[in-house]
Amino acid sequence: MALVKYNDNSISAVTSTALAEGSLVPIKTLTASGSASLSFVDGSNDVVLDSTYPIYKFECINIHASSGNDGSNFVFNLSTDGGSNYNVTKTSSAFQTWHKEDDTGTSLGYNTGNDLAQSTADQSLIFGGLDATNSDGNGCAELYLYNPSSTTFVKHFMGKAVLNSYHPYAWNTYIAGYGNTTNSVDAIRFQLSSGNIDSGKIKLYGIKDS
Repeated sequence: MALVKYNDNSISAVTSTALAEGSLVPIKTLTASGSASLSFVDGSNDVVLDSTYPIYKFECINIHASSGNDGSNFVFNLSTDGGSNYNVTKTSSAFQTWHKEDDTGTSLGYNTGNDLAQSTADQSLIFGGLDATNSDGNGCAELYLYNPSSTTFVKHFMGKAVLNSYHPYAWNTYIAGYGNTTNSVDAIRFQLSSGNIDSGKIKLYGIKDS
């Protein structure tokens, strides 16, 4: 990697990144418009979620809750039967930081309300309360799913998110865990904990072996 500094405070050239060139492969983009959920199902509508790639990445962009759903979280769940059921047993950990707009409050801590312990419930990815009232309120996140086609190992996932919540706060949230199944995971569903997704996009990528 080549770095060129100017006056010790900027970088003018980067010739390589952490990912090898061409290793991040676009697969599918879903766009919400008052949607109850957005689902990626292997083999459906050009979605690939199988042994083709060892890691899959989901980019969730400008997720906005429909009117009347202030405080809802953005959640996901996994399926082993092509999306007929989204109920994989999961164990996870969650923590967050937040900072209020008027600088009257800050926090850094574990979040017991958004972790799971051998539960089939939806896993929160963006939590802290989406702002549905204001048109500029939204959340963004990324989620990694590792080796979902394995029939030997449990299915690890890891995600982080940022949002301006309805309080209003700047929230930064982190989750990690595993789907406790040795069956292939072949579908994932995203939705809100309450109400519909007013707008936003989710992009699915496959990450190649090095």
